Amino acid sequence: MEYTDGDSLQNYLKKNLKNLTWPDKYRLAYQLVCAISYLHDEGIIHRDLHSDNIIVHQNNIKLVDFGLSKRIKEICKHQTDLFGLVPYTDPKRFTGSNKLTQPYLLNKKSDVYSIGVLLWEISSGKLPFEDEAYDAGLVMRILQGYRETIVPNTPFDYSNLYTECWNSEPDNRPTMDQVVVKLKEIIMKTNVIVNSQIQIDSDNVDKSNINLLYEKNMTLIDLSNLVDELVELIYKKLNEGNNKEVIKQNVLFNISNHKLTSKDIYTWLLNNQNNSNSITLLGYFNYYGIETDINVKKAYELFQKAADLDNNVAQLYLIYIYIIGQGVEKNYKFAFELSNKLAKQESACGINYLGYCYEKGMGTDIDKQKAFELYQKAADLGNSNGIGNLGYCYGRGIGTDVNMQMAFKLTQKAADLGNSYAMDNLGQCYNKGIGTDINTQKAFELFQKSADLGSSTGISSLGTCYEKGIGTDINLQKAFELNKKAADLGNSHGMNNLGRCYRKGIGIDINLQKAFEFYQKSADLGDSYGMNNLGNCYRKGIGTDINKQKAFEIYQKAAKLESDVAQYNLALMYETGDGIKKDIDQAIYWYKKSAERGHKNAQNKLFELTNTDVML
Repeated sequence: MEYTDGDSLQNYLKKNLKNLTWPDKYRLAYQLVCAISYLHDEGIIHRDLHSDNIIVHQNNIKLVDFGLSKRIKEICKHQTDLFGLVPYTDPKRFTGSNKLTQPYLLNKKSDVYSIGVLLWEISSGKLPFEDEAYDAGLVMRILQGYRETIVPNTPFDYSNLYTECWNSEPDNRPTMDQVVVKLKEIIMKTNVIVNSQIQIDSDNVDKSNINLLYEKNMTLIDLSNLVDELVELIYKKLNEGNNKEVIKQNVLFNISNHKLTSKDIYTWLLNNQNNSNSITLLGYFNYYGIETDINVKKAYELFQKAADLDNNVAQLYLIYIYIIGQGVEKNYKFAFELSNKLAKQESACGINYLGYCYEKGMGTDIDKQKAFELYQKAADLGNSNGIGNLGYCYGRGIGTDVNMQMAFKLTQKAADLGNSYAMDNLGQCYNKGIGTDINTQKAFELFQKSADLGSSTGISSLGTCYEKGIGTDINLQKAFELNKKAADLGNSHGMNNLGRCYRKGIGIDINLQKAFEFYQKSADLGDSYGMNNLGNCYRKGIGTDINKQKAFEIYQKAAKLESDVAQYNLALMYETGDGIKKDIDQAIYWYKKSAERGHKNAQNKLFELTNTDVML
């Protein structure tokens, strides 16, 4: 703890009592109880709490160094011996003073007793028992239950709290954590009352004191340091490849471990936007709707501001936002540039993103060999997304030869690291027999586990299980609900599946207009399944007018994303000349592409048109 110039609490109260409002008193009281609660959480017992070794510096409570406390006591005119501390001392301390009895050891509940007296002192502005001699007689009266008189106009709940604290029996006193919670509840309740008074007579109330009543800096916990710690935690977890929802829970748990609430942090952030970490964390709170409504646009603006200050976490979130076009226009060029920048700094998450850019041709030319190498590098750095993507490359032959066993092994490894997306992919392996035997029960369990971790992809896959009876009984209502949940979370597969529910009446009444809308949303997010189904809508007039040219263009786009179904539909349009110029060569080309991906109808069509089988 640092030493700081300022008045003792005792002198501060004497000088300022007439000017102190209850909001001011609450602020001092709250800072004090939080400070002692922090000490107790760290396993430290103060044992020497009184108003002359508590400093008020710039209207904020400071606990001075314990060694300094002794020096202050030595020069204190009022407290030159043990009797000077009688009003603040746990009465139990005076019950074991003969030779036959072990001395009572001061403990955490002794600090609570002292806090009770100090809370009274803050309310009154006076020393306890100021007009009485601090002698053996006072000790005896205190042992018999004698306490200071409640000051008139003291809020009832506040006086109840400090009388609980100075209870004669330690077991009947609250813990410091309980004191913090109770005082906070009192302040919040009072805050409502005072705020209503503002509307009546705003000139007589200091609004800033009221609104920030309990959210002021806690002096023993440096919130700027905690903010740095939280941003570092996010960066570490992103580089490990953790699911963003899991990271969010880690952040909230970390805040709770510091005996703070997310509201405490959010309020502090609003008033301390002076460095890249605090800007980033405020963006993070806006992105996830922590203590505020979800506001991706505001989050983007804050991330952009912090990214300009070279904040790595902000840059990683910007990459994600630019890739999926969340709240802003997609910008693959910026996503690629930021990924490249972070990759040069050996950020495993940045390297994985850069691999994705090369795989998909985002902001650069497609280079699947480069993508494979980058996924390998991210995997070597322990990034579970990189490990999972490396498995995907082996499964699809992206930048390497197809190796289903290796695909399964890597996906299993990523899933074992807690990666929810890998769990979903591993479930697909068990469902389809990719690199392992088919085991639909195992697939269902993995989808469930992925969903439980907040993965919208896992939730969508779980919906498919209930729709088709994969590893569980068919439950169409459950299927609809899960697909809706995934769609609400912004998952493109969930949107596509929800469109199918509306189209076919799965767990809901048929609504072709709704089906079209969700296929459109899915397609807009780049989902090849959503694109194919949107193409079907335009080709067949499902929920919209027939537009063969539009269908053709959408099929083309999905086919280039290697959708075997879209490739088949595109080939079919070329073969039949359905709304476009007939072209058998193009039909054969796309049937072959689809057949190579295992599409049975495409294989049959290819045989019909060429009278040869395809080498698969």
